[in-house]
Amino acid sequence: METGTQKGAVLVKFQIDRAVSRFTVQAFATGLLSSFGHSPRVAIRDYEVEIQCIPETYEKAFVRVTVQTGEMEILDEMKRDDRARMEQEMYDKVLDVRHHPAALYESNRITIQKLAPDALTAGVDGELSFHGVTQPLPLQANITVIGTTLRISGNFTLRQSDYDIKPVSVAAGALRLKDELKFTFDLVARRQD
Repeated sequence: METGTQKGAVLVKFQIDRAVSRFTVQAFATGLLSSFGHSPRVAIRDYEVEIQCIPETYEKAFVRVTVQTGEMEILDEMKRDDRARMEQEMYDKVLDVRHHPAALYESNRITIQKLAPDALTAGVDGELSFHGVTQPLPLQANITVIGTTLRISGNFTLRQSDYDIKPVSVAAGALRLKDELKFTFDLVARRQD
């Protein structure tokens, strides 16, 4: 879908193809028993990404990401019962999806740098509203332009404590997850005409 902007430029929207896109988060175990512990990798399954910009110049670039926090899946191999128990603890105790069903990231400013005709980097200044807290969260992304498709990849970290989330702890603290989480994204966005 296209909408007109000033000076005759046309603002174009892109839609994420979730069938070929990946969005994951990695947690890391720490504590006395961390060598026996589990550092889970979680797939974010239900998310919407709105991207718009003026093609070629990438002016007026904007991104909004909405994640349904109750639709995540632990990717690591483990017994089905263990996975179900760990996912339930993640939903109930860590994310508190009943009270905080979605997270929202919205850009305030995006700076694009062309590295080559089909290779860009994007510096994004934005804010993440997560678990009832809104914090600034700058991002960097690499973008490859393939015709009318964008492949957008990168990673970022955040501290759970910045969003009033207490990291999981078991065995009287001898095994716990670190405060910092690493998010990785590899998204395919197709132009909507």
